[in-house]
Amino acid sequence: MSTLTRFSVAPLAQMTRRLADVAAGRAEPDSVITGARVLSTYSERILPDREVWIAGGRIAAVKPAGTYRGPNRYDARGGLLAPGLVDPHLHIESSMVTACAYAEAALLNGTTTIVCDSHEIGNVLDADGVAWMLEDARAAPLNIYLTVPSTVPATTPAIETAGGDLTPEKIAALFEAWPEAIGLGEKMDFVAVAEGDPRAHAILAAALERGRPVSGHIYGRDFVAPYAASGVTDTHEAVDAEIADDLLEAGLWIFLRGGPPTTPWHSLPKAIGTVTEYGAAWKRVCACTDDRDADDLLAYGLDWVVREAVRHGIPKPAAWAMGSLHPATRFGLDGEIGGLGGGRRADLVLLDDDLVPQATWYGGALVVADRRPTPVLERALERPYRYPQAAYRTVRLPGTLPALVPPLPAAPCTVNAIRTVLPGIELAHERVALVPGGDWAETLRAHDLCHVAVIERHGRGGGVAHGLLSAFGLTRGAVASSVGHDAHNLVVAGLNAADMRVAVEAIAAVQGGVCVVADGRVVAMVELPVAGLISDKRVGAVADGMRALKAAWAEAGCAIPYMGFNLIPLSVIPQIRLTDKGLVRVPEMALVPLFEGV
Repeated sequence: MSTLTRFSVAPLAQMTRRLADVAAGRAEPDSVITGARVLSTYSERILPDREVWIAGGRIAAVKPAGTYRGPNRYDARGGLLAPGLVDPHLHIESSMVTACAYAEAALLNGTTTIVCDSHEIGNVLDADGVAWMLEDARAAPLNIYLTVPSTVPATTPAIETAGGDLTPEKIAALFEAWPEAIGLGEKMDFVAVAEGDPRAHAILAAALERGRPVSGHIYGRDFVAPYAASGVTDTHEAVDAEIADDLLEAGLWIFLRGGPPTTPWHSLPKAIGTVTEYGAAWKRVCACTDDRDADDLLAYGLDWVVREAVRHGIPKPAAWAMGSLHPATRFGLDGEIGGLGGGRRADLVLLDDDLVPQATWYGGALVVADRRPTPVLERALERPYRYPQAAYRTVRLPGTLPALVPPLPAAPCTVNAIRTVLPGIELAHERVALVPGGDWAETLRAHDLCHVAVIERHGRGGGVAHGLLSAFGLTRGAVASSVGHDAHNLVVAGLNAADMRVAVEAIAAVQGGVCVVADGRVVAMVELPVAGLISDKRVGAVADGMRALKAAWAEAGCAIPYMGFNLIPLSVIPQIRLTDKGLVRVPEMALVPLFEGV
């Protein structure tokens, strides 16, 4: 395993005398970064002509440039030196790579600390999966903390079948076993919380009794007051300035989620209005990424989100603080990271004037130079954590696949269809008057529909539910994914049963992935054998595969991106979803039939 990890830097309690000696000039620093302008997240200023003295992987002092005349100096040549970014909310599994592989992309983008919610692998492999990801995180050259998954499953067994069931007792045990478990992950069942559901509140209590903060996930201004009253103190789901303002005034931290504009995740431009339009202070506002596939992870890191905040009116030092000091403060880590103060970890980023990272230091080690991994980082990535074999056997379908297409009604009826709407987070409930033609192909063409099915893949019966997508735009074949949020059953859409079956069988054969099928053959596939969610390859290789898949996805005509497609089974976001149990109306949490009037 890598020897460059979070544990490579000794705790501050063991280093105070040495750091004091270096800062006072009684001992030599290990290295000095000189000739920099320092971006201070503490005072939100840019300080000219500074140098940073480093000892034992920590900052001993920030002094005027030229103070130190000894060896091991790095000339920043007037660049901006800033603390490493701290991402307060993301899901490593969405990047399709392991924690060790994730570290490479993060460091290239100036992110040195992340707070992940591993509810994806928890939904597949229960508490064991969360523990394995934490082992993975400990081996990574990155500071990785956990908010313990709070909503596994996202709803109830009556609504969907998940592979995991994280009870209040299991969540409490994770807190006790793992010191890096610093909070409770996003409480997705906000309706249950607001209505006082006993299990939901027992999970909240497991965190609150231990003094851990609670992260949130909420849609709808009517839910803000009961949510805040239940102990939730942050959310990344503020979709506009109005609800962001409500949440701030209710005492919640706001995580401005920036995502590539072609994905469902880019809510920052509207939510930031609470600051830029309504005049709220930015002291309790952070930036986060939430979900990124491997391709977007490299191109749209947290540094990009910070630059988006600048583009929407936030001053550069304040925007960088939103991506570093503010998240560190939210989770009580600001004595360790988030600023260039004495005693803090030497997790540093050298920026150009557009806030684009050029070099990154992790625990005082130069890991990125000229925007490329250094040999130090390459060596750290050579021996990643290997997941147990059980994590490679999670797509367990019946020996004989169920029918993926329902019988065509013989008489006119009404279809409860799912209308896809860009960017793909919310899906509209559309009632279509169906006048059947001679066969399904003719009927689908006449009504701008395609088939969709969700198949239980955790070895619990292999049940299937059928739906119809409206305006999905598919012009040929089928598309499928084993990353069907959040229960992660297998979701497949297509124009005919034969191509849908090819897609499902292809994913089962490699134990997880996402694929595009045309004319009976797979034309693009990204294999995800770890829990059906993650590749065990390096991030660059997975990103290459994703770019090829996205091209095939577009060629197939899909109107919403892959990550939006994965949300079709996500039964905690309005208006209508399809799980392995059937069509779910949200937020009523009520199952409705596909066909009415038959």
